[in-house]
Amino acid sequence: MTDLPRTPSFALTGKTALVTGASSGIGQGCAVALAEAGAHVVCAARGLDRLQETVAAIQAQGWSAEALALDQANLKALEAMFEGRAFDIVVNSAGLARHSPAVETTAEDFDAVTNVNLRSAYFLSAYAAKALMAAGKRGSIIHISSQMGHVGGVDRALYCATKHGLEGMVKAMAIEWGKQGIRINTVCPTFIRTPLTQATFDNPKRAAWIMEKIKLDRVGEVEDIMGAVRYLASDASALVTGTSMLIDGGWTAD
Repeated sequence: MTDLPRTPSFALTGKTALVTGASSGIGQGCAVALAEAGAHVVCAARGLDRLQETVAAIQAQGWSAEALALDQANLKALEAMFEGRAFDIVVNSAGLARHSPAVETTAEDFDAVTNVNLRSAYFLSAYAAKALMAAGKRGSIIHISSQMGHVGGVDRALYCATKHGLEGMVKAMAIEWGKQGIRINTVCPTFIRTPLTQATFDNPKRAAWIMEKIKLDRVGEVEDIMGAVRYLASDASALVTGTSMLIDGGWTAD
């Protein structure tokens, strides 16, 4: 009888995961996706109240999670969190957007957005990888990037700069850490319906631009991201590193 191949496991039983920006939106969806697959998820964000509500809801489903108040931009606190603790899975969903015409971008906005979207993402990755190496463990680091890391957008020069930078950073880190079995990738969504993006959808001009670009003729929902994150966290993606998974409804197909 022919021996048939078997699909690698998508289960995360026994794994520990860190999800930043986990109190709402995409980050919350990522935390749910990992907890549902069996991981113990440390849900991190700056605001503890909404974070605890998310954790309580996850625990009510019988899944494992805990809350951690964390300002990811505080590098000392971020580094301290990894001391003696190596997460099998790290998902960075923290992000900041301040959109404006490039000629109106202030130095304050530039520093604020790059500080969260690129600087903290860089050191989160480095600290996570360093902890994994010290523990002799393999792991998966996943950044929630954006389709705007591959294209340009109206009033989004600053945001695009940080996301294009993130994409390049991930490729370089994947090359560095591959021999240690540490994988790093990005998930690049199109516009996802969350409380933070509602103002964009409420702008008729912006909404028309979005619907013109998305070939599948609908905006994204948080659930559209969850399967990709679970895949990249699991053994099913064991040969995937240094790349991006575009969940953009065909936006970048042009």
